[in-house]
Formats: sequence, C-alpha cells, structure tokens
Amino acid sequence: MYRTTDEIADTRLELVSLVLTLVALLTLLKLGLLTALLAGLLIYHLVHLVSPALGNMGVTKPMRKMVALSILVALITLLLALGIVKLTTTFNAGLDGIVELLKRMAEVIETAKGRLPAWVLGYLPENTADMQTAVSGWLRGHASELGTMGVGAGRFVFYLVIGIVIGGLIAIQESANRPIPGPLAQALMRRAAFLSIGFHNIVFSQIRISALNTMFTALYLAVVLPLFDVHLPLVKTMIAVTFFAGLLPVLGNLISNTVIFIVSLSLSPAVAIAALAYLIIIHKLEYFLNARIIGGRINARAWELLIAMMAMEAAFGVPGLVAAPIYYAYLKEELYARKLI
Repeated sequence: MYRTTDEIADTRLELVSLVLTLVALLTLLKLGLLTALLAGLLIYHLVHLVSPALGNMGVTKPMRKMVALSILVALITLLLALGIVKLTTTFNAGLDGIVELLKRMAEVIETAKGRLPAWVLGYLPENTADMQTAVSGWLRGHASELGTMGVGAGRFVFYLVIGIVIGGLIAIQESANRPIPGPLAQALMRRAAFLSIGFHNIVFSQIRISALNTMFTALYLAVVLPLFDVHLPLVKTMIAVTFFAGLLPVLGNLISNTVIFIVSLSLSPAVAIAALAYLIIIHKLEYFLNARIIGGRINARAWELLIAMMAMEAAFGVPGLVAAPIYYAYLKEELYARKLI
C-alpha cells in the first residue's frame, strides 16, 4: 500500500519538528536555561489551574488568565523577596552564628565517634578548632568559585523571571485570535503540547507524593519520637529537606533518608535503625503511590526513571538529573501518540 504525497509530507514535518524539539531541549540543558523552561511550564499550568477558580468568584472569562497571572507573579515576587531577606539575615548572623554551627557539628561528630569504624575516624576532625581550620582552608582554596556564586544566583533569578514572563504570555495569549500557523508551526505546537503534558504528569504528581511523604516523616520526627522522649536536632530542617528532595523522583528519597539516618545516629544506633525502618515502610508506601500516580500517568517503572536520570546526569550534571523525569515523560507521550508502546 502506497502513501500519498500529503502523508509523506506530514511524516517529514513530524520528523523535522521532532529533531528541532530534541535539539532545543538538549541545547537548553547545555546553555543552562533549564530554569527558564521549568519556570515557564510551571506558570503556564498554574495560570490554567487558577483561572477556573477565579471564574467561580465572578471574574469575567477574558480577564481570568490575566488576573491569575497577576496573582501568581505577586506571590512569586513575595516569595523571592522573603528568600533574599532570609539569606541576608543568615549571612548577617556573623561569626557567632558560624562558630555556634561548628560547635554543634563537632558535638554530633564527637557523639558518633564511638559508633563509627576506625577507618572513618581518620577523616574526622578532633575538635571545633580543627573544624574551623578545615573550613578556613576550604574557603581559601575555593575563593574564586565562591566569588561566582553571586553571579550564578543573579543569573538563576534572571532566567526564572524570563521563564515566568514567557510562560505567562503564552498562557494569556493562546486564546487570542491569531492567523492559522503553517504546517511546521503546527507540528512544533504538538511537540510543545506533549512536553507540557509530560511536565504536568511528573511535576504535579511528584508534588503530591512529596507532600504525603513529608507529612509522614514530620509525624515521625516531631510526634512519634518525642513520645518516646527522643528529640532529634534540626527537625524542621530535615522536614524541609524531605519535601524539597522528594520533588526529585526516586533519588530524592535516598537524599532525605541519608540525612535523617546520620542525624539519628548522633543520638544512638538504636534511634538510627528505628528511623531507617520507619523510612523504609514509608517509602514502600510511596513506591506504591508512585506506581499508581506517576507510573499510571506515563506507564514508567522506578528503574526506567533511574536509568533516565543516571544517563542525563552523566551527560549534563545536576540539570540533567532534574530534567530527566520530565524529558522521559515527554518521550513517552510522543511514543504513545504514535502507538509504538
């Protein structure tokens, strides 16, 4: 059976649009523009999420997306301002805060020394003075790298703002009357739609999973352990780490579990083992939810995501690690659309 000329042309357009999309996605990683992409996709979906609620509040349909975008931009600006103030306050705490932190770290290490293997002890500082010397040496050795952190933070905020602007403009202008785009533009718009679906399936599902995991972890750290007269330090910090690390599928669990286990070890091996057992139970539940929520949406198992994350991290570092689940979900959408899987 022969294909018509129009079918051949459509196939070529699809192929060209796929190549252009893949090149664009990899270039974004290479140039460090992943922040802008994620911010744009997030604000685009949030505008569509908030708009119906505004309709229920009496906002007219032509104004819903504009009002939603204005509210979201105001909230994001407020959060950024609070974050900057918090960082400034932390740095202005001065030498006393740093010394206190070093003392706390030294106490934790000193408590754990009797429970660690001998080969590990050789790498640990003896006291607070040794820790201060080690930190000072590290700061001198990495002065040039630390000098660029401010520039990097400024670039991150700049890309974040640009991504928000682009995503917001796309969200509020997509309903406007525009000329019908050409065939290639339509094909690229289909690729963008699949990417948007993949982003939605991964990010919003993972937020739900991370929030549930954080709730159970907070219940254990802040309620269960105190009932047994066990009070871990840095509970609020560990809860925050659990949530934000949990936004990264699969690997986030390992990060948060490691932090909680090490802090628990500072009290006793029994507390550390109990924490590990509880976390294993929680994450068994989370894997079930992961399979039901994320796996159900993109039909991906945990080992599939791990392979994608490992490959992308090897190629692009941390940005690749963050982008891997979203890119993999997009790839799945493309394959499903062609009934290849």
